[in-house]
Amino acid sequence: MDQPIPTQDPYAPMNELNTRVRIIEGKYNLTRERMLLINQNMIDHYKDLNSEMKTIKEDIGEIKETLEIIKETSRNLVKEMAFFARKEQLKVLEKYINMWNPLNFVTREEVLELMKKEKGKNATRHKRG
Repeated sequence: MDQPIPTQDPYAPMNELNTRVRIIEGKYNLTRERMLLINQNMIDHYKDLNSEMKTIKEDIGEIKETLEIIKETSRNLVKEMAFFARKEQLKVLEKYINMWNPLNFVTREEVLELMKKEKGKNATRHKRG
């Protein structure tokens, strides 16, 4: 009845622990590399966002400047519009123009020519009479 006790390798538990530690270290290294990649991606994304925000701020500044110019131009237009003639004022002017009928006005040259003709007629009348 003496059965031989199977002898186990005394280093077996140590080898098993060593294998498990290596597996855990491998997983840890893989996780560490993934974390570094994620961090690098986040940094790149952060830089891109900052660049875009800077561009957007510059665009907003330009838009504000343009809007201010438009506002100033609008204010000037409104001020100038106060000096425009009203419809009623134009109608009064139209009445005066129609009454005077400037198309019937004569030029200085035409008046001088008419005066010469009249002088010529008067001179011939005095000679006859």
